[in-house]
Parts: sequence; structure tokens; C-alpha cells
Amino acid sequence: MHTQAEVNQIRWIANEGQPVSARWRSMADLPAPKRVYVVDDTVDADTAYKWACEGIGLLWCGDFQNARLLMQAMERRVEAKAERTAAKAAKLAKPGQPAASVNDVFVAQRKAQALRSRVLNMLLLPFDADHGVPLRRAPDVREAGLQARGEVSEHYVASLRELQGLIGAHEWRKKGVHVGALKADITPHYGVFSPLRGEYLDLVAHAPLPASLKSSGKAGVAFDIGTGSGVLAAILAKRGVTRIVATDQDPRALACARENLAALGVASRVELMQADLYPQEQRQAHLIVCNPPWLPWKPNSPLEHAVYDPDSRMLLGFLNGLRAHLLPGGEGWLIMSDLAEHLGLRTREQLLGWIAAAGLRVVDRSDVKPQHARAADKLDPLFKARNAEVTSLWRLALA
Repeated sequence: MHTQAEVNQIRWIANEGQPVSARWRSMADLPAPKRVYVVDDTVDADTAYKWACEGIGLLWCGDFQNARLLMQAMERRVEAKAERTAAKAAKLAKPGQPAASVNDVFVAQRKAQALRSRVLNMLLLPFDADHGVPLRRAPDVREAGLQARGEVSEHYVASLRELQGLIGAHEWRKKGVHVGALKADITPHYGVFSPLRGEYLDLVAHAPLPASLKSSGKAGVAFDIGTGSGVLAAILAKRGVTRIVATDQDPRALACARENLAALGVASRVELMQADLYPQEQRQAHLIVCNPPWLPWKPNSPLEHAVYDPDSRMLLGFLNGLRAHLLPGGEGWLIMSDLAEHLGLRTREQLLGWIAAAGLRVVDRSDVKPQHARAADKLDPLFKARNAEVTSLWRLALA
């Protein structure tokens, strides 16, 4: 059976022949599939994969665990297609041509990830108004749904893949992420970047504070631009900064930061503000810290906005706004990996040129090698780039 889906509404025919409708929900703001087939345990993986590639939503009404198995089978087909595409490209390469560059490998990897996301998001589930899944052998996901989506008043349809992300975020929220620089845990929320890479946090914890900030005493103020989980604001507060303005344009990030700052006992020192980059009011600070996404590329999901910065929008916005927002003697701290340079996405000359064009100079730079497992994974197609990566804290001042 199939039907047409409106932008925010899906309708289908139940087994009893009765028309049924439900709200479409997507945390990534993806539109509802234009066509929807109602499927169950009888559909085979090849057919499901074919329909998903055609953009047809598959509303699952069978056993929940079988839906998970179907998604795994569909993912294997996506990966097989990516491998066939790569093998075909290698076969068509003319003798004597250089091997694919790391940039080519990265681009191919991103295309494969986009295809995986597009296809797997076509497997849909029904949800009750309490976020429960009314399917046989479905786990209790009501708390995970409530945390991510908030209260709703009606049943709805969403993708299984997104539900898996909500469950993962719920588990991280229960477990927490230990931050050595704080000697405490940070609680990440769904859609908010988790501070798993502690090396850049250690840079912020140990860099010398600007003399103007220390001499200002209680009048000293710092900005944390794009606060996310609030971890950098918390580190600054633990270092003795008494007034911090932390901004983010995502309400989920502000809620996450508010919870973490309260749990760490530093909420009174931090003013949270919804803003795109700098505070909307014309304010200035002695220290302005920003950890923008490190790679200039298009994100495939909300969480990837913390990693991918199309056209370096946030990076350039931070640099170009520093001059107007820094107090005399103040510094801007830019936390930036050079992975983009090793992937051929940006050059060091470009970065230095942007700094100079913004009327800034480099006071100092602290470097650290990443400690995450992928940097040592020789089977990763991007191993050479990841292994060469260095994360830096650039201390910038007015030129």
C-alpha cells in the first residue's frame, strides 16, 4: 500500500482499510517522503533498498528488532555500492596517473555518508504521543524521546535511524563525559556536540589569561562564542573568570549548557544568550574564545554542524567580529585543528591571510596532537591526514 505525504503529515491505509494519518517529525528538519509504502517483516532487503533509493518512505509495521536487521542489511548494500563506485573509478584511471589524493578520498567518503544518510532515513517508525513505539519487541524509548523532542500531543512518524541517535544521546546523557580539565563530568544533550576530545580543552585550561582580564578583577569579562555544552565557559569560570557571556543560536545547546553550568556550580558566573556568534548588544570583552567547526564542508545532520562549517562561515564570522568586540589589551582565542589543511580543504596561508585581513595579529600558538583512536587507525582511508593532525589554540590580538 502507498500514499502521498504532505510536508508535515503522512497518511496511509491500515490493515482494516481505514485511512490513518500522523505528524511527520524530523530533528534534522528533513521533509517527509513524498511517497510512503507500509511494510512489515515480509519485505526483503533488496526491495526495501531499491524503494529507499527512489526516495520512498518505508513505514514499518512489523517486529521492531526485524526493522533493525533490515536497516543493517540496507546499510550493507549502501557500503557495497560505495565500494563498487570506488573500484570503478580506480579501474577507469589511466596508467601512470597519480593515485587518488587525500582530498579525493575525503570527498568520496562524504558522498558515501550522504547516500547512507539519505537511504537509511527512509525506514520509518510509528510513535505514540508519549514517544513510545507501538511495535512488537520495541524497547522503551519514551524517556529518550521526551529528552530530545519534548512533550508532544499527538502520535507521529519519524525515522528509525534518528531514533537510534536519540537512544545513543540518551545513554551518553546518563553516563556523562568526563572532562579532565574540569575534573568533572559534562552531560551532553541530543544534537549538542559532546566534548570527547580533551586535548583542546587542556589548551584552554592552561593558556595564560590576558593581562587585561586579570588586572580588571571582578570587572573582567569573557565571551564563549558557540558554547554548545558549555564546557569552555565552565573551564574559564573554574580558572577564576567571574563574568562570562556564552552564546549559541541553538536552544538545545543553551539548555544543555544551562544544565551543565548549574551542575558544576558556576551558573552564577555565566550569562547564556541566544545569538549567532557575538552578543546582539554591542558588548566588548577582555577575552573571546571560540571553537568553530574545523572542516569547511556541508554537514549531513544537525550534530555535524559542530564539525563542518560550510564556506568557513563561523570561522570568518568570529575573526571578522573580533576587532569590534575586543577591549584594549584583550585577546581572542581560536581553537582550530589543521585537519582541513591535510585534507586539502584550506591552506595555512588562507588562515593567516584571514587573520591579517581582520586586523589581527598572532600573539602565540599552543599545539597538541590528538589523542582519539582514529588518529592511530591505519585502516582509516584518511589515516595519513588524521595522523598528521595538530590542534592549536591561536592567541590573537589587535594588530
